[in-house]
Amino acid sequence: MKIFFLSLGCDKNLVDSEQMTGLLLENGFSLTDNEEEAEAVVINSCCFIGDAKEESIEAVIEAGRLKEEGRVKYIVLTGCLAERYSEEILTELPEVDAVIGTAAFDNIVPVIRRLAGGEDGERIVEKRDINVLTNPEVSRSISTGGHYEYLKVAEGCDRNCSYCIIPKIRGHYRSVPMERLLDDAGELVSKGVRELILVAQETTVYGRDLYGKKMLPELLRKLSGLEELKWIRLLYCYPEEIDGELISAIKELPKVCRYLDIPVQHSSDRILKLMGRRTSGREIEELILTLRKEIPGIAIRTTIITGFPGETEDEHREVLDFIKRMGFDRLGVFEYSPEEGTGAAAMPDQIPDGTKKRRRDELMRAQQEISLSVQKELTGSVLECIIEGRIPEDRVYVARSYRDAPNVDGMVFIDEESAGAYLMTGDFVRVKITGSSEYDLYGEVIDI
Repeated sequence: MKIFFLSLGCDKNLVDSEQMTGLLLENGFSLTDNEEEAEAVVINSCCFIGDAKEESIEAVIEAGRLKEEGRVKYIVLTGCLAERYSEEILTELPEVDAVIGTAAFDNIVPVIRRLAGGEDGERIVEKRDINVLTNPEVSRSISTGGHYEYLKVAEGCDRNCSYCIIPKIRGHYRSVPMERLLDDAGELVSKGVRELILVAQETTVYGRDLYGKKMLPELLRKLSGLEELKWIRLLYCYPEEIDGELISAIKELPKVCRYLDIPVQHSSDRILKLMGRRTSGREIEELILTLRKEIPGIAIRTTIITGFPGETEDEHREVLDFIKRMGFDRLGVFEYSPEEGTGAAAMPDQIPDGTKKRRRDELMRAQQEISLSVQKELTGSVLECIIEGRIPEDRVYVARSYRDAPNVDGMVFIDEESAGAYLMTGDFVRVKITGSSEYDLYGEVIDI
């Protein structure tokens, strides 16, 4: 049977998708990138915010159109939307044949086999305790191009931020045993992966539930022993959990990129408290200053939520001033999205959509100026970069430096002639930066 697999949402969801496609391939199914050729469509959904829900539902409706035309036989919905709204899906989306919750994705093969061998119209719901770690022993089907991959170190979250539904659909925080992570990482590196990107709802507390203490620094040390691995990148590091041991590991281990993704979300102490965050604006500022002092050249990415219930104009201005003071290398701004079942959705003083959009635009304009200045300062420097591809018509290679995570940060465009040889995706080169724009850099190869 040919399967069309669509993975939506975050990189953590992508890891689940790669494990599911790995299971399908190991059990004799084939994958197609043409939805119209498929007998079954599997959609690994997201529902973190309203736009993500809409995207997932639209994907189901599109697959349903193909089913009506007789091209697709079965539609399977997995992931966060399937976990959260399984009953509603059966009622409102009759085109869906099977619903698989977040903790039961390893049942993808028996579910499809049941559909194929069952009676027409059979509908299946597969769910499992979301507090049980699902980590099937399977060779993942790499979908990122092969030179970088995500390593999910834990599942679930214990933070219970007032705006976030994740703990209710992904369960409590559960670390993946270190030996399993090292086995998975070794297999990925043996397949040609040169950069591992560590992800979880929160990476910084990795291991505390299993080993009684935070073990991320130890994991970084052990991953650094993989000979062919070049870079290790950290995402989703909560500010209050970044301690001296982690800072030392980043500073001392050459393979660990001097890059941190730290979702601070706000700078007003009152809003941070309403959000259920466990830090203050002053503590965040002190952390940023410490990181820049201890790890020269570190690139810091963060995210801000604007328009949280009750946020005043003064608090919005406070965030604006905070962004300007901190001069983050990378910053994303999200308009607050009220999600049913969260504490924040029931709070008074919900902000109008127009106000949220205006505030977001103001914050992003400020960040654009900061980014332009940060990028300009890099002119004349030399950065090691990983090749991502080539644009033949522009005669340039597309690359990323240690400062750039895939899909969320900028790119480095390299003059093709400067390479002197054909470069392949995944090659590392040293690049002299010759120019910049708000988010991208331009340069020439000086060493291969």
